[in-house]
Amino acid sequence: MSQDQLIQLKHAATGEVYWTRKNRKLVTRKIELKKYSKKLRKHVIFKEAKK
Repeated sequence: MSQDQLIQLKHAATGEVYWTRKNRKLVTRKIELKKYSKKLRKHVIFKEAKK
């Protein structure tokens, strides 16, 4: 997996982080994904953050 494809998804309230891939050539906008938060024990929106 290429390091330049890796992006960090972060939840603002808890500071939890997920790592995922993104094709930067096709997707230019910031990604928002609904992922499971272990601290809150429910699905919340994680937004793309800087590395």
